[in-house]
Amino acid sequence: MALTNTRDIMDLAAKAGTGQGAFNVIHLETIEGLIGGAEAAGRPVILQISENCAKFHGGLEPVALATLAAARKASVPVAVHLDHAEDEALAYQAVDLGFGSIMFDGAHLEYAHNVEVTARVAAYAHARGVYVEAELGKVGGKDGAHAPGVLTDPAEAVAFVAATGVDALAVAVGSSHAMTERSAALNLARIAELKAALDVPLVLHGSSGVSDENIVAAIAAGMTKINVSTHLNGFFTRAVRSYLDENPAVVDSRKYLGAGRAALIPEVSRLLNVFAGVTPAQNEA
Repeated sequence: MALTNTRDIMDLAAKAGTGQGAFNVIHLETIEGLIGGAEAAGRPVILQISENCAKFHGGLEPVALATLAAARKASVPVAVHLDHAEDEALAYQAVDLGFGSIMFDGAHLEYAHNVEVTARVAAYAHARGVYVEAELGKVGGKDGAHAPGVLTDPAEAVAFVAATGVDALAVAVGSSHAMTERSAALNLARIAELKAALDVPLVLHGSSGVSDENIVAAIAAGMTKINVSTHLNGFFTRAVRSYLDENPAVVDSRKYLGAGRAALIPEVSRLLNVFAGVTPAQNEA
């Protein structure tokens, strides 16, 4: 239990043909809420720290050490992952801090440059036992790999994985980052093509914009790692707003942040069970 290498969690999900939830850290209260939800479900979870999150906290180390410490105390397997690192040095720092995995995001680079840098990062990480995710395609919302209408090419994906040696690949199949409505239409046929062509797990970014029903279909078609951030941020923020509306005189920030933390637990638990195929998906548009 407790702090676990991402490879162990991903291998289990890939072998079982189920989805593995990977949820983004914003601050300590989200760390605690995400782990609480995983413990409530009795399922592994991947906690992701993005480059933007590290910048918000003035650097990677403070938020990383808090996340790693919380993971060590968990009663379920918890992996810590660096999400969307465009800074090569940040990827190396995460490896050295003890992350179980890193994602180097070179999707904004020309293909040859993306291959060069990703291969260099992967070699550094693999030498230290760290799992590596990369991205190929254009996901919209943050100028990365999920722009509407732009899909990852299976042949290019095969060449990219062979050239870089990455362990998992984030692909563009119709989702987009930072969506507040779950209305994205995934290209299930392209997911199946990518799954058939590749021998590494596929990663779905921008899953906040995808309904439960479509995520379940994407997992059946070949997706393994399911990244969720904005959707869960909404639960946290709505709970904080509701608490403040009901308690306008409160000045102790632990009160309303605690409400936000508590709101994450049931939804994280529900999502992990949906991804694992043990809870019926909600029928959402």
